Amino acid sequence: MSYTETLSYLYQNLPMFQRVGSIAYKPNLTNTLKLCEVLGNPHQKFKSIHVAGTNGKGSVSHMLASILQTAGYKTGLYTSPHLKEFTERIRINGKEIDPVFVVEFVEKIKPEIEKLKPSFFEITVAMAFDYFAQQKVDIAVIETGMGGRLDSTNVITPMLSVITNISWDHKELLGDTLQKIASEKAGIIKAHVPVVVSERQEEVQTVFESKATECISQLIFASDRYQVKRIKPGQFEVSKNKDHFLIELDLLGIYQAKNIKGVLTAVDELIKLGCTISKEDITNGLKYVTNLTGLKGRWQQIGHSPLTICDTGHNEAGIYELLNQLKEIKVTKLHWVLGVVKDKDVSAILQLLPKDAYYYYCQASLPRALPALELKEKATSVGLKGIVVEDVNQAIKQARINSKAEDLVLVAGSTFVVAEIDNL
Repeated sequence: MSYTETLSYLYQNLPMFQRVGSIAYKPNLTNTLKLCEVLGNPHQKFKSIHVAGTNGKGSVSHMLASILQTAGYKTGLYTSPHLKEFTERIRINGKEIDPVFVVEFVEKIKPEIEKLKPSFFEITVAMAFDYFAQQKVDIAVIETGMGGRLDSTNVITPMLSVITNISWDHKELLGDTLQKIASEKAGIIKAHVPVVVSERQEEVQTVFESKATECISQLIFASDRYQVKRIKPGQFEVSKNKDHFLIELDLLGIYQAKNIKGVLTAVDELIKLGCTISKEDITNGLKYVTNLTGLKGRWQQIGHSPLTICDTGHNEAGIYELLNQLKEIKVTKLHWVLGVVKDKDVSAILQLLPKDAYYYYCQASLPRALPALELKEKATSVGLKGIVVEDVNQAIKQARINSKAEDLVLVAGSTFVVAEIDNL
């Protein structure tokens, strides 16, 4: 098969959570373990860092990878979902996986695909592990897909675990309380492996403390060690004990202040574990994250006059952080290009949104997307005003036409809406 035919085979034959939702979720590690066994257990052939959390785990994973490759380590990075190209999921030192490897891997593993009927995610995890092992990476940063305990990535025994934060998302699969969701994320904590938790959250901290005690694992709450204050977009003042210094970060979101605490604490622990990482590596790694790793869609400017921003924030906590960010920007009018997926708590999200904005309801091109007309009806019922423009790019175009130069166009509500932006 060609590369295009190979991707078509994967998309058509394997259930993909991003497209169809919970029916693609396999709540056990059986298939991943079998696939890894067939491949010679590649996940045991390189060091790794495991990253979980509700929001921020993608940014944290990219920041850690950027710092490690700046420090001279051959660094693997596995994240999901991809925005534009499948190959974005698997990178080494920022370079995406070779499409030839994708074709050869699928051809090699095809008998197991036919036999096990794994999910799309299970295959991509096995592919990443096999690629990292064959390419002999020094260390790989592995982001969970969803949850942690039963996530396919959880077959690894990392040198360090990192958990960003806990908030409402995927309640139908992870649990209907924050404590249950935290318990699933805490499932990545392994025996005698230190774990960094970015935020000390009163509602769930005992969940992590109990799991760490059970696993005899050192638990560090990053927010106890570092204080981070955002000075301006891309610049943060960091305090640790009596030490104060500035950090420049090319990810401009206000919410990155929380992520920086977790990243800096994780680096502290990696140094204790034997990694050689200098202050300059940290400084340069954070300053050039997008260039070094290819991260997109985090408060990213995609147009000016009017200023046009996209962000992958897609749940209550993510939208709340976006609203905090909007307070910093003086605009005459906010035009919000909004699309969501069916399995989010849409009502809770809509209740948060500003009523003085004007909305352009769209939908991503996948079965899981909430139809734009249905979204408009729900939004209208809570007092929001707007029109339906189903196609994402047409919605952005219409919003920009309706805007004045001093207005703001924001594209947010779903990772998959951001993924369909033409000029991203």
